[in-house]
Amino acid sequence: MRRDVFTDDHEAFRRLARDFIAKEVVPHYSEWEETGRLPRTLFEQLGSLGLLGTAVPEEYGGAGLDDYRFNVVLQEEAARALVTLGTVRTQLDVVLPYFLTYADRDQRERWFPGLASGKLLTAIAMTEPGTGSDLAGIRTTAVRDGDSYILNGAKTFITGGLLADLVIVVARTSTDPDNRRAGLTLLVVEDGMPGFTRGRVLHKLGIKVQDTVELAFDDVRVPVANRLGEEGAAFGYLGHNLPQERMTVAVGSVAQARAALDTTIDYVKERKAFGKPVASFQNTKFELAAVAAEIEAAQAMLDRAVLELVGGELGGPDAAKVKLFCTEMQARAVDRCLQLFGGYGYMLEYPIARLYADARITRIYAGTSEVMKVIIAKSLGL
Repeated sequence: MRRDVFTDDHEAFRRLARDFIAKEVVPHYSEWEETGRLPRTLFEQLGSLGLLGTAVPEEYGGAGLDDYRFNVVLQEEAARALVTLGTVRTQLDVVLPYFLTYADRDQRERWFPGLASGKLLTAIAMTEPGTGSDLAGIRTTAVRDGDSYILNGAKTFITGGLLADLVIVVARTSTDPDNRRAGLTLLVVEDGMPGFTRGRVLHKLGIKVQDTVELAFDDVRVPVANRLGEEGAAFGYLGHNLPQERMTVAVGSVAQARAALDTTIDYVKERKAFGKPVASFQNTKFELAAVAAEIEAAQAMLDRAVLELVGGELGGPDAAKVKLFCTEMQARAVDRCLQLFGGYGYMLEYPIARLYADARITRIYAGTSEVMKVIIAKSLGL
């Protein structure tokens, strides 16, 4: 089906991204999976080509294009090549919007050139042991002491935290018994600050090329100059960016489901069973036809939401609907595709096995499917 989402500029960006991924990512991807991280040099290469700084203002080395569709293109091209650029996606789609929206001029001058060039890597530390999706339950504290905050606490499941130079930490600066959402503040912790330590690198079921770590803060003195936005206003900031964060997961889900379909079609045409290509059996045709129809339905829903997001019109409930539908579709699609590989689908040497493992997290992070249903139900007055 024809898509009316992208302009000629986006397609030129797509060609650049496709060529880069084919030459600089695909040949090294297996090695990066083994090491459990993307190398810093990859970010610098992406930065030198302008693939990281599209949204960063021109005066700081970016392109000054506030257009989420460039991020969509990069995600789609990674999936097309059967790779995942998880920490790149997190930096662009999840972390960078906080800097772009809430950084003051001094912070922009300090950090934006490095963000555009790929020389500064970032992470955001929200989740804590025992809190999960309940951001109002955050227990990490930051106590004002003159021109600094004294930060104490622990975070877990932090994507990109291993190499991050700048970590946005959500901390509690005050307590209101009547409003658990009040009193949260965003503080930027810099690599090397005394008391800031990185704990275990967590071993995951999938997305093994994306480092995920635990972080600890023990009397870390964070300058007030490193606060993003106003003290106590972080819960509202987090809610403002959630639609894009959830859209990012949905974009990846649809693109990876499509990649699963494409690689399965190639496989069943070549693989034989009972002397015939697996593609010749009615069950194969029906299964892949159903998967293709679901992907197109999800793509149409997603593309409409992308345009609404770019236009500033996408609300939280609609973003929740898109994430719920696209991630659940991905799970069904990849499972049905893997089945057609038979025993080989369970072998990690085949991309479908990695796509299957990588897909499981999409129904959990950025808000679980159950949380999405709660949001949608509330929008229905239930």
